[in-house]
Amino acid sequence: MRRVTTRFPTARLRSRFGERLQLNVPLARYTAARIGGPADALLVVEGRDELAQAVETLWELQAPFVILGGGSNVLVSDAGYRGVVVLNRARAVRFDDQSEPPMVWAESGANFGVVARRAAGRGLSGLEWAAGIPGTVGGAVAGNAGAHGGDVAAALKVAEILLPDGRRENFGAAQLGFAYRSSALRRGELSGVVLAAEFVLQRSTAEQVQARLDELVAYRQQTQPPGASMGSMFKNPPGDYAGRLIEAAGLKGLRRGDAEISPLHANFFINHGRATAADVLALIETARRQVAAQFGVQLELEIELLGEFGKAYER
Repeated sequence: MRRVTTRFPTARLRSRFGERLQLNVPLARYTAARIGGPADALLVVEGRDELAQAVETLWELQAPFVILGGGSNVLVSDAGYRGVVVLNRARAVRFDDQSEPPMVWAESGANFGVVARRAAGRGLSGLEWAAGIPGTVGGAVAGNAGAHGGDVAAALKVAEILLPDGRRENFGAAQLGFAYRSSALRRGELSGVVLAAEFVLQRSTAEQVQARLDELVAYRQQTQPPGASMGSMFKNPPGDYAGRLIEAAGLKGLRRGDAEISPLHANFFINHGRATAADVLALIETARRQVAAQFGVQLELEIELLGEFGKAYER
């Protein structure tokens, strides 16, 4: 494991965060794929105010940082991350059953699937599509997460964003520039951090919503592989599916070390125990190359790459 370099502002960060700042922390345990080298430092935050304070301090100190929620949809380099990983544990959720329409407000570190299931238990519809999504509310907003015909863009009322000047502003869906698995935040057109979000729901019955939720979860279990993975590896190209193209290229079941293109769904890459980021990257490059050669389609990553991957894969 590498040591923190002298260029990293350890002393200044320690003076502001104290013993909360953990040094040289392996990230594999914090990612859904169980892959990743060490971060220079890791900081756990427990609420949106604590998240905002931490981010403002990191901005002030000009320390490189990234926010990590559930650790899905991300591949961390074997070399780790040269900066501070802010582990977002801001998970408060509040339902407003009395408003018309009803709403749910959640901090950005809340698991989006859990929020959807809690809504179902209250007989509130509108987020069933999100029940199987493993990521957090903040990641879902930034990436316009979606499934089964639904997405964040259609459900979001407002997202509370911390801006670099310290202001907290509410942004509606139209202001966030949502596109397929993308937003102004993800594209870098808007600088800021998601602190919380509020979603519009509809009244139903617990039985009806739970039945629909169970149907979607069962379908997901039948069509998506279990095990450690990042989720969908590539975005679906217009009018087609990344998984279909990878399968048609004859790559289902292809392995590199302990990393495998799933035999069940070719857009999922599985870690069978000791896969490295280099193993996964080799499969990514093979899939891209073969699909481009055979079908003329350039696959675009849906996951984010975190850390040092070389110039061809700089974020």
